[in-house]
Amino acid sequence: MPAAKNKTIETKASVSGFLAGIEDPVQKKDSKALAKLMQEASGEKPRIWGSAIVGFGSVHYKYESGREGDTPMLGFSPRKGTLVIYGAGKAAEDKALMAKLGEHDRGKGCVYIKRLGDVHAPTLKKLLKQAVKLSKAK
Repeated sequence: MPAAKNKTIETKASVSGFLAGIEDPVQKKDSKALAKLMQEASGEKPRIWGSAIVGFGSVHYKYESGREGDTPMLGFSPRKGTLVIYGAGKAAEDKALMAKLGEHDRGKGCVYIKRLGDVHAPTLKKLLKQAVKLSKAK
């Protein structure tokens, strides 16, 4: 049986158009600010991955199962009531750093925040830079 295709692939969609289409004004403002922070942390231009992820850079992965593909090195997606930060999973294992971040939740490879105002901006910036460094070290 052939492996399933990865749905989250880089597209040619407009990042500015995507960000402009965010309905919630606070989430739109936060998304634009987060995009700027991630671009600074990664040194990469934003691209739309799939239908709703703003991604920066690209990393290739290969699982023991043989499944492989590409994913953003760092990215985020504005979801209903939350901003999902992708690529920060390993960096988020730093308990001291995460204790300083502020209000957030963690998933397996993601960090969830409701608003940028809920987190400590310098700590978020450090988390993003650390995530990029760890990603590039692979």
